[in-house]
Amino acid sequence: MRAPGIKRGRRAAPATFSARLGGHVTLEVHSNGEIVACFDSHSVGLGKFSAGAADRAQELRIGLPLSSFSSDGRNIDKEIHLLVRRLARHGLLEYRLGRSRNGEDLVVIEPQVPDYWPQMPQLCNADALVLSRFAYMRRRGNEMVLESPRAGALFKICNPKIATALVILSTPQQIKQLRRRDGFPGVELLALLVDCQILFKTEAASDSGLRPAEGDDNLVLWDFHDLLFHTRSTEGRHANPLGGLYPYAGVISPLPAVRRRWPGKKIDLRKFSAAHSEAISPAATLLRERHSTRSFDDQRPITLAELSRFLDSTARVQSRLRSRLDLGDGGPVVTYAVRPYPSGGGCYELELYLAVDKCEGLARGFYHYDAGGHALVPIDVRRNELEALLTGAEFAMGAPAAPQILITIAARFGRISWKYSSIAYALILKDVGVLIQTLYMMATDMGLGGCAIGSANIDLFAKMTGIEFHVEGPVGQFAIGRGTKPGARRRST
Repeated sequence: MRAPGIKRGRRAAPATFSARLGGHVTLEVHSNGEIVACFDSHSVGLGKFSAGAADRAQELRIGLPLSSFSSDGRNIDKEIHLLVRRLARHGLLEYRLGRSRNGEDLVVIEPQVPDYWPQMPQLCNADALVLSRFAYMRRRGNEMVLESPRAGALFKICNPKIATALVILSTPQQIKQLRRRDGFPGVELLALLVDCQILFKTEAASDSGLRPAEGDDNLVLWDFHDLLFHTRSTEGRHANPLGGLYPYAGVISPLPAVRRRWPGKKIDLRKFSAAHSEAISPAATLLRERHSTRSFDDQRPITLAELSRFLDSTARVQSRLRSRLDLGDGGPVVTYAVRPYPSGGGCYELELYLAVDKCEGLARGFYHYDAGGHALVPIDVRRNELEALLTGAEFAMGAPAAPQILITIAARFGRISWKYSSIAYALILKDVGVLIQTLYMMATDMGLGGCAIGSANIDLFAKMTGIEFHVEGPVGQFAIGRGTKPGARRRST
């Protein structure tokens, strides 16, 4: 007797896997054989190719099967393979998985990181697969997409039967069981989802303990919404628009700078403030004088001595202590390292990394600030990575040049999520705000210029440090240096 809900479906037609240009991308072929990709008012040179390769490259508009040029055969195939890999490196391709019998798309894969390249790991019938707890489906316009903050690509679901099949994978299923179900999506799609960590292998009989089974211990500490918010509110692991793009200008009027007053009789506080205006404290003066500086005097860069004083006053460990948690049956000993700014639960999960462009007495490079030893430790990074980090800050600030020093504020996420549920990432962002205000105040006190930066590239940071993005990653940035007009009272933000 056949198990309820399981049907032996007909053998599906073989799937075809193709690469094609993103909908916003066109290829231009110049007379010298150079191929240029054009998109969103930008262009990227891809190199020179033969006339035959240039002609065939136009087929990327509708899609070229990867199998048609992945072999070490004709020279033209090698050229197309090189061209496709270069396009992929810039995130200008999407990938179509479809059935050759009727040509319909099953899924369209949209890269979310620039260097995504699809892989199909080998799967056998005995393998048991289950959906990642970080995977989710949502409506995007009139489409259904499947994605995960851990994935390098999202999957646009074109066939509703695939969505139904994926629901079954909320519990572990062996591939041999899935093959017997009507609407089996095909082992190719399952392999692509495993490659993107949307699916992962587990024990077939397991119905619990899936959280620790997925990935490493650092992932255990993440709540779904926290990891999603971290990856989607930073740069590097998604392809969505980012930054001050004014997406609703012309659709919704901007809110006023000051909220409309509540009705009722008001108590005017100005007469009380005026009585003490002659005795403004130094702290209040710093608050009033604080402003963002986006232009720095590279003829008189910040000095190493000034940087040392700045870090000592804002981020150095002031004291250490140990405490045993009282959890009823005894608990672990937790260590604490107090610093000049407040931190949620005394966790002090934030770390400072310095990208130095110009600093008198300090070589250009990338450093970690050892807050316990009050020392800078150089980290060996590629020159182009350091340039990308500084250039990104310059662009984000709308500045005429890179900052003299860019401080990346990174979080050791497990330090705070080990204690707090549901609010861990929110607490981290609150701590970032407190630290940034501390940096502003000290910069103002020292006559230096500073500017908070709202975006950071978590993928670039991971490449520079070799640390997985979910273990430790950027949650804020701050530019520091000597402003072009020391003592100016121009206020921006």
